[in-house]
Amino acid sequence: MSTEQSYEPELVDQTRQQIRRIVSEIEGLARAEISPEEFYEGFLHRVVAALAAVGGAVWTLDEDGRLALSSQSNLAETRLHESEEDQHKHGKLLRKVLSSGEGTVVQPRFASPDDDSGNPTDALLVLAILKSDTEVRGLVEIFQRSGGRPAVERGYLRFLMQMCDLAEDYLKTRQLRLFSDRQAIWTQLEQFTRLAHSSLEPRATAYTLANEGRRLVECDRVSVAIRKGNKCRIEAVSGQETFDKRSNTVTLLGNLATVVVKAGEPLWYLGDTRDLAPQVEEAVEAYVDESHSKAVVVLPLAKPNDEPDKVEHEHHTPEYIGALIIEQINTDGIPATMRRRVDVVAEHGSTALTNSLEHDSLFLMPVWRAIGKSKWIVSARTLPKTLAIVVAVLVAIASLFFIPARFLLHGKATLQPIVQREVFASEPGTVVEVLVKHGDEVQKDQELVKLYSAELDLQLTAKQGDLQETNARVRELHRNLTQDLPPDQKAHAESELAVNKQRLNDLTAQVKQLENRKSHLVIKSPIAGKVVTWKDQIEQLEGRPVDRGQRVLEIADLSKGWVIEARMPEDRMGHILKAQNEFGKNLPVDYMFETHPGPTLNGKVIDIHGAAEVQGEEGNTVLVKVAVDDDDIPADSRPGSGVSAKVYCGQRSLGYVWFHDVIEFIQSKILFRI
Repeated sequence: MSTEQSYEPELVDQTRQQIRRIVSEIEGLARAEISPEEFYEGFLHRVVAALAAVGGAVWTLDEDGRLALSSQSNLAETRLHESEEDQHKHGKLLRKVLSSGEGTVVQPRFASPDDDSGNPTDALLVLAILKSDTEVRGLVEIFQRSGGRPAVERGYLRFLMQMCDLAEDYLKTRQLRLFSDRQAIWTQLEQFTRLAHSSLEPRATAYTLANEGRRLVECDRVSVAIRKGNKCRIEAVSGQETFDKRSNTVTLLGNLATVVVKAGEPLWYLGDTRDLAPQVEEAVEAYVDESHSKAVVVLPLAKPNDEPDKVEHEHHTPEYIGALIIEQINTDGIPATMRRRVDVVAEHGSTALTNSLEHDSLFLMPVWRAIGKSKWIVSARTLPKTLAIVVAVLVAIASLFFIPARFLLHGKATLQPIVQREVFASEPGTVVEVLVKHGDEVQKDQELVKLYSAELDLQLTAKQGDLQETNARVRELHRNLTQDLPPDQKAHAESELAVNKQRLNDLTAQVKQLENRKSHLVIKSPIAGKVVTWKDQIEQLEGRPVDRGQRVLEIADLSKGWVIEARMPEDRMGHILKAQNEFGKNLPVDYMFETHPGPTLNGKVIDIHGAAEVQGEEGNTVLVKVAVDDDDIPADSRPGSGVSAKVYCGQRSLGYVWFHDVIEFIQSKILFRI
């Protein structure tokens, strides 16, 4: 009987078409721009299908020359994972094939007599080398069913080697693409370094680092913070020529940069804050909540070490000048390629920023820069105009020193009546009725406000009841004593009568005291005058509880005249006291009503309080009272009307009169602290 098997022509033709289709798909994969993982998976799946094999694997060499499994198909069916000894033999075999550089077919359960390599599986191993040009990149391993003829096995190997040639096309194309990308990166890096070091102005350098650094790193946003004192301030944000430095987002980012720079350790926030220091964790969470960034990298920028040959064991503390902030807003994670680019931007950024800051800190650098840009002012054509301007400026400066002027110190002031009384509540209670309105004329002891105290009424009622009971008991004891009683009962009645009489006197005094307190629930005017409390304040009194000593109303006798109360900042009182010693206590005062702007009116200082008081944003102030002429007061003036007052303190140079605040600030805040 013949061992030759007959095949149907249609089945053979169908199989050939299927293999051609698979080969065409592999050719398409080799031309596609996909990752190696995607290519190896599609490549292996199609090769296994074309050979009708049990499975397969793609092994590639990593940077350290070790074999790594890049893709596999049904590898578990070989049972290699069940024995470490089998894995060792199999690995030896793969290494041996790689060293030979040629594909081969290894029979099932083959063991090499020369070394420990072999095929510990029941499958026929078909192995072919993956190359890129002449460089070995790995190998492809196919687990085929055993029992075929040698010619068929050689056919398996030829087909696999042809498919590896197609894979080689993919590897060459990918390598060329990587070379092209690397060239583009080097071009970007060259442009970045050239632009980063092109300016010696810190602000321009910061914007260059932010904008060009974002292009190089290919992230969503790059910001640059510059350290000023103990804080870092955001100086530049990529893609934004201007931004609000007082915004909450920018402030929180500056706080984060400050905390990281103080810690001196880079921050790589990818959503997890468990391993961060508490102050860094708090700052980064506050910023991420505001900005919604998914990844934030903050790298402190330090001055380059001027002594690189320093002994390694000698401690060197870096001097930080700012921070570089990288953000990913819409995507998670920081790829390895981006990390390398971030390090490059930080290294060049620290050097460029250091150079610009040191250059900008040179003595009078802004002046020299302005002079360098203004050479035209000394050219022959413009020299006469320049000299004329210089002479005019010198004359103006000289006039500031030699022209005398009146030295006036300004203070916020109000117009107040000379006779003015505040009305206070003598007893706590609830306002039940306000008997006056704003602007009403009142007489002394006129009723102004009525209060009600439920507690006081309750106490008075209780005491009055006790008084009546005690009075009745006293009368009863008097009647009993008029009768003929035994000596012991009479003595007891007399003793009880004495006790109740004392209690009667005490209760009478207590009732009078409570009645007197109740009478104080009616608040009366201490003087004759006009109600000057504002209308809305009076309306708010109705039904409102008040405490003892709380101000209720204000009465002023406008017929007694007016006085100006000026609040003078405490730091100006030295000038006023010096002027009083020179010109007398009644210094002249120029004033003007804010409600009636017009000619300047004249008054004089009559009193200066001996203590300073804190007045809101004005800080410590001293009350200065100024006497005025009643004829100068407008008829419609009201207590508390705004007044602008200036106290005369003698003659000073025009420059001192204009700039005395600046001069005193320099003396107290700068020169004093040197």
